[in-house]
Amino acid sequence: MPLDLMITPIVAALVILSIHAYLGLHVIAREVIFVDLAFAQIAALGTTVGLLMGIEVGSPLSLLGALGFTLIGALLFSFTRLEDSPVPQEAIIGIAYVVASAAVILLAGFTAEGAEHIKETLTGTLIWV
Repeated sequence: MPLDLMITPIVAALVILSIHAYLGLHVIAREVIFVDLAFAQIAALGTTVGLLMGIEVGSPLSLLGALGFTLIGALLFSFTRLEDSPVPQEAIIGIAYVVASAAVILLAGFTAEGAEHIKETLTGTLIWV
């Protein structure tokens, strides 16, 4: 196998590794460990809302909807971080995760192929979106 084919994926893997190592240290230092799970469920909620609006799952518009919901979630999490609250931010993140998961299940039930989308959401197939 020629090295030319492998150099780009190797460089990309090293860049991603260095970025994730750096960001991982900040996630642990700020004690927001489960925020990625909440963002994944919020993105799934955005995709499900798009599905209800007639947007094809996996289309660029569906991906933009998931990104939009995730950005709104990030904005809300950033506002909760600024306030001095007796409730820890991890608790708020956990609540957002549960609410987004429940909303996905409830909303997917209104679609024609809702059971299939619920199964894909719960088994983690959305990582390939």
